[in-house]
Amino acid sequence: MLALLTPMQMVMAQQTPSNPLAPLPAQPAPPTPQVQSIYGSIVRIEAATQVPDYREPWKAGRFSGGIGTGFLIGPNLFLTNAHVVSNARRLLITMHGSAQKHPARIVHIAHDCDLALLEVQDFTPFKGLAYLQIGDVPKLESQVRVIGYPVGGNRISVTRGVVSRIDFSAYSHTRSDQHLVVQIDAAINPGNSGGPVLQDGKVVGVAFQGLRSADNTGYMIPTPVVRRFLKDIEDGRYDKYVDIGIAEFPLFNPAMRKKFGLGPSSPGVLVAAVTPDGPCDGVLENNDILTAINGNPVDAAGNILIDDEKVNMNEIVERKFSGDTIQLSILRSGKTMSLDCTLKPFPPSQMYSVQYGVTPRYTTFAGLVFQPLDRNLYAAHSFTNTRVRRLFAHYIDEAIFKEREDIVILTSVLTDPVNTHVSGHAGTAIESINGVKITSLQQVHDLLHPKETPGFFIIKCEGLERPIVIPGNKAAESSQRTETNYGITAPAYLGN
Repeated sequence: MLALLTPMQMVMAQQTPSNPLAPLPAQPAPPTPQVQSIYGSIVRIEAATQVPDYREPWKAGRFSGGIGTGFLIGPNLFLTNAHVVSNARRLLITMHGSAQKHPARIVHIAHDCDLALLEVQDFTPFKGLAYLQIGDVPKLESQVRVIGYPVGGNRISVTRGVVSRIDFSAYSHTRSDQHLVVQIDAAINPGNSGGPVLQDGKVVGVAFQGLRSADNTGYMIPTPVVRRFLKDIEDGRYDKYVDIGIAEFPLFNPAMRKKFGLGPSSPGVLVAAVTPDGPCDGVLENNDILTAINGNPVDAAGNILIDDEKVNMNEIVERKFSGDTIQLSILRSGKTMSLDCTLKPFPPSQMYSVQYGVTPRYTTFAGLVFQPLDRNLYAAHSFTNTRVRRLFAHYIDEAIFKEREDIVILTSVLTDPVNTHVSGHAGTAIESINGVKITSLQQVHDLLHPKETPGFFIIKCEGLERPIVIPGNKAAESSQRTETNYGITAPAYLGN
């Protein structure tokens, strides 16, 4: 109401003496023993991290840290977000109301759904605490509570909000994965991440990201995603999500619907592209009309009905595991067909996901630094070369991964007398070395470090007519010199 008053009215309102007969404001009810029990099971997580340096991969990287929230779901099992503990070198857990910090470690981590399980070295102080129970997906307009340690505070914070949207949307942790999310109008700030979102005493989600362009708009990971993660790790390892491997196109346009023989209310979405080597490769074809998955009708927008909520059809696949089979009902050239598709992981898609907890791969030679292209490298170098950008954008849909395990980039030229003629080559993709077409970083390393040194090393970069030429009799001396001058402690790291 104060927001509607003029400044003068506000002054008057502040100067008006309070009515001595006005009723006293109600005292907030003290937390019940059940609520206190829930608070005890919600912990503060402190992470010391080390982020790799993709511009100078031989260096240790940048040391940093952060605060997050977690909660107890079983004997020595604390659930939190993957981004709270990613790249962690040390983890400390603090109980509610205690100053003692307990060393912890990651048991399982799933970057693609931003969840992780932790355990402490000594669970004795935590014995007797309640295990929070996993509930269902909350209904629209229902109220929830977000509990955590936002903006680095040492004491628990509780905010309330209303479920305002249930959608299939992007998870910012990897920048490439999409899963079911629930939007709430409660503030989710740094430090809230990994904390429980509660309704009727049960966990209905895990707070994980907010919307910077809007006030008090936060997102939580709903329980179907949490349950899938917990089921996946039952065998002791996390196998990641599977993908149906198609690009669909909505069929709203009446002319398109008529072209494909669909009535105004007929179900179906257009299969615009099938991922090469994906689960549907050889099963579906471009221009098929996908009308149902496992008997669930797919509408013109590509949505299906689950638990009385319209969600993206991929939600059917989201709840499956590698090796599971789904039934696809399609319309192909006017004929109705039913096909089976066996789901499987698709490793080339990792090109587009931010990687955590991995050491950057690279090799050096005569002051030249070579690295494989991926999301981390792309972000670190902000490549402007159009051929590199095109290779990155079409690595999957043009099946480039079939021929090239790695797209090797010349990322830096460390100045040395041997490479002074090299200009304009940094930031380009390597096409060949001594006439051999390049398909992997290991191959580049082997060609540049042969048992018998050739007269010249001729390195051809894509899109450039003039190759890099390094005299064979000067290469080893140049490599040793640049390693010394630039503090390169290890000339190469090719992975495990």
